[in-house]
Amino acid sequence: MIKSLTPFTLAALLAVSSSLSAQESTTEQTEPTADQILDLGQPVDSGTPQLGERYSKETHGDWDLACVKTDAETDPCSLLQILTDPEGNPMAEVSLFRIDQPGGQAVAGATIIVPLETLLPAALTISVDGAPGKRYNYSFCTPLGCIAQIGLTQADVDTFKAGGEATLSLRPAPAPDQLIEMKMSLKGFTAGFNVVDVVQQ
Repeated sequence: MIKSLTPFTLAALLAVSSSLSAQESTTEQTEPTADQILDLGQPVDSGTPQLGERYSKETHGDWDLACVKTDAETDPCSLLQILTDPEGNPMAEVSLFRIDQPGGQAVAGATIIVPLETLLPAALTISVDGAPGKRYNYSFCTPLGCIAQIGLTQADVDTFKAGGEATLSLRPAPAPDQLIEMKMSLKGFTAGFNVVDVVQQ
Protein backbone atom coordinates (compact mmCIF):
# COMPACT_ATOMS: atom_id res chain seq x y z
CA MET A 1 0.00 0.00 0.00
CA ILE A 2 1.35 3.46 -0.95
CA LYS A 3 1.07 5.70 2.08
CA SER A 4 1.95 9.00 0.40
CA LEU A 5 3.31 10.56 -2.76
CA THR A 6 6.25 12.91 -2.96
CA PRO A 7 5.45 16.38 -4.35
CA PHE A 8 7.43 15.55 -7.49
CA THR A 9 5.55 12.29 -8.08
CA LEU A 10 2.21 13.94 -7.40
CA ALA A 11 2.98 16.76 -9.82
CA ALA A 12 3.95 14.26 -12.50
CA LEU A 13 0.71 12.34 -12.08
CA LEU A 14 -1.33 15.54 -12.19
CA ALA A 15 0.44 16.58 -15.37
CA VAL A 16 -0.38 13.28 -17.07
CA SER A 17 -3.98 13.45 -15.84
CA SER A 18 -4.36 17.01 -17.13
CA SER A 19 -2.93 16.01 -20.47
CA LEU A 20 -5.34 13.11 -20.79
CA SER A 21 -8.28 15.29 -19.76
CA ALA A 22 -7.33 17.93 -22.29
CA GLN A 23 -7.18 15.32 -25.00
CA GLU A 24 -10.64 14.05 -24.01
CA SER A 25 -12.11 17.48 -24.73
CA THR A 26 -11.07 17.27 -28.40
CA THR A 27 -12.95 15.44 -31.08
CA GLU A 28 -12.95 11.67 -31.09
CA GLN A 29 -11.05 11.62 -34.39
CA THR A 30 -7.94 13.27 -32.90
CA GLU A 31 -8.10 11.78 -29.41
CA PRO A 32 -4.73 10.09 -28.63
CA THR A 33 -4.36 7.06 -26.46
CA ALA A 34 -2.35 6.85 -23.28
CA ASP A 35 0.32 4.96 -25.23
CA GLN A 36 0.74 7.99 -27.47
CA ILE A 37 1.20 10.32 -24.53
CA LEU A 38 3.42 8.19 -22.33
CA ASP A 39 6.97 7.20 -23.26
CA LEU A 40 7.04 3.39 -23.33
CA GLY A 41 10.84 3.26 -23.64
CA GLN A 42 13.12 1.47 -26.06
CA PRO A 43 14.70 -1.97 -25.55
CA VAL A 44 18.39 -1.84 -24.71
CA ASP A 45 20.64 -4.59 -26.05
CA SER A 46 23.16 -5.14 -23.27
CA GLY A 47 25.36 -7.10 -25.67
CA THR A 48 25.85 -4.16 -28.02
CA PRO A 49 28.47 -1.56 -26.96
CA GLN A 50 27.27 2.01 -26.82
CA LEU A 51 28.99 4.92 -28.56
CA GLY A 52 32.23 5.75 -26.73
CA GLU A 53 32.19 2.51 -24.73
CA ARG A 54 35.20 0.19 -24.62
CA TYR A 55 34.59 -3.46 -25.44
CA SER A 56 36.62 -6.64 -25.98
CA LYS A 57 36.62 -7.61 -29.66
CA GLU A 58 38.69 -10.76 -29.18
CA THR A 59 41.21 -12.30 -26.81
CA HIS A 60 44.71 -13.62 -27.39
CA GLY A 61 45.99 -15.52 -24.40
CA ASP A 62 46.02 -13.05 -21.51
CA TRP A 63 45.58 -10.03 -23.79
CA ASP A 64 42.36 -8.37 -24.95
CA LEU A 65 41.95 -6.64 -28.27
CA ALA A 66 40.04 -3.75 -26.71
CA CYS A 67 38.17 -1.37 -29.01
CA VAL A 68 36.20 1.83 -28.52
CA LYS A 69 32.79 2.03 -30.18
CA THR A 70 32.61 4.89 -32.69
CA ASP A 71 30.32 5.87 -35.55
CA ALA A 72 33.08 5.11 -38.07
CA GLU A 73 33.26 1.95 -40.19
CA THR A 74 36.02 0.50 -38.00
CA ASP A 75 36.63 1.08 -34.30
CA PRO A 76 40.12 1.91 -32.97
CA CYS A 77 41.62 -0.98 -31.00
CA SER A 78 44.59 -1.53 -28.73
CA LEU A 79 46.12 -4.55 -27.02
CA LEU A 80 45.05 -4.41 -23.38
CA GLN A 81 45.97 -6.17 -20.15
CA ILE A 82 44.92 -5.27 -16.60
CA LEU A 83 47.60 -6.02 -14.01
CA THR A 84 46.46 -7.07 -10.55
CA ASP A 85 47.88 -7.46 -7.06
CA PRO A 86 48.13 -10.88 -5.36
CA GLU A 87 44.50 -10.51 -4.19
CA GLY A 88 43.27 -9.92 -7.73
CA ASN A 89 42.61 -6.19 -7.35
CA PRO A 90 43.35 -4.05 -10.45
CA MET A 91 46.65 -2.20 -10.07
CA ALA A 92 47.69 -1.04 -13.53
CA GLU A 93 46.57 -0.99 -17.14
CA VAL A 94 48.74 -1.57 -20.20
CA SER A 95 47.34 -0.50 -23.58
CA LEU A 96 49.59 -1.17 -26.58
CA PHE A 97 49.50 -0.35 -30.30
CA ARG A 98 51.79 -0.60 -33.31
CA ILE A 99 53.45 2.42 -34.92
CA ASP A 100 54.21 2.97 -38.61
CA GLN A 101 57.06 5.46 -38.42
CA PRO A 102 59.48 5.30 -41.36
CA GLY A 103 63.02 5.73 -40.09
CA GLY A 104 61.96 5.86 -36.43
CA GLN A 105 63.14 3.62 -33.63
CA ALA A 106 59.74 2.98 -32.05
CA VAL A 107 57.70 0.26 -33.75
CA ALA A 108 55.09 0.19 -31.00
CA GLY A 109 53.80 2.41 -28.23
CA ALA A 110 52.05 1.79 -24.96
CA THR A 111 50.08 3.79 -22.43
CA ILE A 112 50.56 2.48 -18.91
CA ILE A 113 48.35 3.70 -16.07
CA VAL A 114 49.54 3.12 -12.49
CA PRO A 115 48.02 4.19 -9.15
CA LEU A 116 48.09 7.74 -7.86
CA GLU A 117 50.67 8.46 -5.14
CA THR A 118 53.30 6.67 -7.20
CA LEU A 119 56.79 8.10 -6.67
CA LEU A 120 57.28 9.78 -10.04
CA PRO A 121 61.07 10.44 -9.89
CA ALA A 122 61.66 6.70 -9.35
CA ALA A 123 60.16 6.07 -12.81
CA LEU A 124 58.67 2.81 -14.08
CA THR A 125 60.85 -0.22 -14.77
CA ILE A 126 59.91 -3.03 -17.15
CA SER A 127 61.88 -6.26 -17.36
CA VAL A 128 61.21 -9.62 -19.01
CA ASP A 129 61.87 -13.00 -17.41
CA GLY A 130 64.24 -11.52 -14.82
CA ALA A 131 66.62 -9.93 -17.33
CA PRO A 132 67.83 -6.33 -16.88
CA GLY A 133 65.00 -4.01 -17.84
CA LYS A 134 64.38 -0.47 -19.01
CA ARG A 135 63.30 2.56 -17.02
CA TYR A 136 60.56 4.87 -18.33
CA ASN A 137 59.51 8.29 -17.07
CA TYR A 138 55.91 9.16 -16.24
CA SER A 139 54.24 11.68 -18.53
CA PHE A 140 51.46 13.09 -16.30
CA CYS A 141 48.82 12.19 -13.73
CA THR A 142 45.03 12.39 -13.86
CA PRO A 143 42.31 11.48 -11.34
CA LEU A 144 42.48 7.97 -12.83
CA GLY A 145 46.18 7.50 -12.10
CA CYS A 146 49.68 8.36 -13.29
CA ILE A 147 50.47 7.67 -16.91
CA ALA A 148 53.64 6.61 -18.71
CA GLN A 149 53.61 6.90 -22.50
CA ILE A 150 56.40 4.67 -23.73
CA GLY A 151 57.92 3.64 -27.03
CA LEU A 152 59.03 0.10 -27.83
CA THR A 153 61.81 -0.71 -30.27
CA GLN A 154 61.86 -3.79 -32.46
CA ALA A 155 64.25 -5.37 -29.95
CA ASP A 156 61.77 -4.67 -27.13
CA VAL A 157 58.92 -6.23 -29.09
CA ASP A 158 61.03 -9.28 -29.97
CA THR A 159 61.86 -9.70 -26.28
CA PHE A 160 58.15 -9.58 -25.41
CA LYS A 161 57.37 -12.13 -28.12
CA ALA A 162 60.03 -14.54 -26.86
CA GLY A 163 59.32 -14.00 -23.17
CA GLY A 164 56.94 -15.61 -20.76
CA GLU A 165 56.35 -12.85 -18.22
CA ALA A 166 57.24 -9.20 -17.77
CA THR A 167 57.58 -7.37 -14.46
CA LEU A 168 56.55 -3.74 -13.98
CA SER A 169 58.17 -2.15 -10.94
CA LEU A 170 57.36 1.13 -9.20
CA ARG A 171 57.75 2.79 -5.81
CA PRO A 172 54.86 4.33 -3.82
CA ALA A 173 55.37 7.93 -2.72
CA PRO A 174 54.23 7.28 0.90
CA ALA A 175 56.78 4.44 1.20
CA PRO A 176 59.64 5.11 -1.23
CA ASP A 177 61.75 2.35 0.29
CA GLN A 178 59.25 -0.26 -0.91
CA LEU A 179 59.30 -1.75 -4.41
CA ILE A 180 55.96 -2.76 -5.91
CA GLU A 181 56.21 -5.42 -8.62
CA MET A 182 53.34 -6.31 -10.96
CA LYS A 183 53.41 -9.28 -13.30
CA MET A 184 52.39 -8.88 -16.93
CA SER A 185 51.73 -12.12 -18.79
CA LEU A 186 53.15 -12.36 -22.30
CA LYS A 187 50.95 -15.31 -23.22
CA GLY A 188 49.24 -14.47 -26.51
CA PHE A 189 51.30 -11.32 -27.02
CA THR A 190 52.59 -12.29 -30.47
CA ALA A 191 49.15 -13.15 -31.85
CA GLY A 192 47.63 -10.00 -30.37
CA PHE A 193 50.43 -7.76 -31.59
CA ASN A 194 49.99 -9.02 -35.14
CA VAL A 195 46.36 -7.85 -35.31
CA VAL A 196 46.39 -4.68 -33.21
CA ASP A 197 45.91 -1.30 -34.89
CA VAL A 198 48.79 0.48 -36.59
CA VAL A 199 49.08 4.20 -35.82
CA GLN A 200 50.47 6.21 -38.72
CA GLN A 201 53.13 8.78 -37.84
